[in-house]
Amino acid sequence: MYKGPTLATANHHFTVSLNIQLHLITEQILNIRFNRFYGMLRTGKIIIGIFLVSLCGSLHAQISPPGLGDANTAFWSAFGVRRQLDSLGKKQALSYIALGRKSSADNYNLVSKQAIIVLNHEVYHSFAPNQQYSYAVSYRRQPKYESSAPYEKEATEQEFRIYGRYAYTFKLGKKWKLKNTVRQEFRKFFDADFRQAEENFQLRTRIKSQLTYNLSPKNNQKLALSAEGLFSTSYLNEQEQKWTPFGYREMRIGAYYMFSIPHSPFSVDIGYVNDLIRGSRSVKKGGVHYLAVDVIWNLPL
Repeated sequence: MYKGPTLATANHHFTVSLNIQLHLITEQILNIRFNRFYGMLRTGKIIIGIFLVSLCGSLHAQISPPGLGDANTAFWSAFGVRRQLDSLGKKQALSYIALGRKSSADNYNLVSKQAIIVLNHEVYHSFAPNQQYSYAVSYRRQPKYESSAPYEKEATEQEFRIYGRYAYTFKLGKKWKLKNTVRQEFRKFFDADFRQAEENFQLRTRIKSQLTYNLSPKNNQKLALSAEGLFSTSYLNEQEQKWTPFGYREMRIGAYYMFSIPHSPFSVDIGYVNDLIRGSRSVKKGGVHYLAVDVIWNLPL
């Protein structure tokens, strides 16, 4: 039945007003939660905070921690949102924010110092059976510390990164998979004020193999072992600008346990990574030892 223009207009204004109020309330809640989470990190409660978050959360593939520099131990935590981009499930996007902390050279407190903050967005496309490519953009902010005691902060480096990745997966029976990945990166560096850094930009190639075992279909439990070699060349901002020789820089070895939280859209992975940095002080002690925890919110199309 036709109600007349007055009633229709009133309903329209009511709907718009309600949507605005809901948007403002949601924004306030998100701001409050973010501020509380950030404050928790600042007060050194990062492990407790990530543990509580992980009680709600799962993951299809872990977010690998970046290099956090020379240290004895380190802690990496990431929260991401994975979205399906098509009805066939062949395209998806993963956006995440991550924080890293690390020890000083004279202790093993893995949350002693701020190491990095990362914002990353990557799009994946499974274009053929067992084959996938992806491309991504990333921003990173990383403090630099003195190499001698008391190891105080001396500078901050900013990095903008773009990269592409190609992966081929071999199915080894019903429970085993071997995924081989080649990733090419372009990294551009700035100091804290967006002036030139000592290193202008870098080209880096990463080659990784990961063996995954489907532990149990219950909660999609998996175990993964990986090894990744990193090779790079850099263009330096010196009086005589030049390229460094292309060569091996790091080896990262990882072990992960991955699972899904029942009746929720979340997934979690918990892992250990050993970062062997060529020529570093830490490599003489067996490398930098990481504890890594990632939480992913998986959204449907």
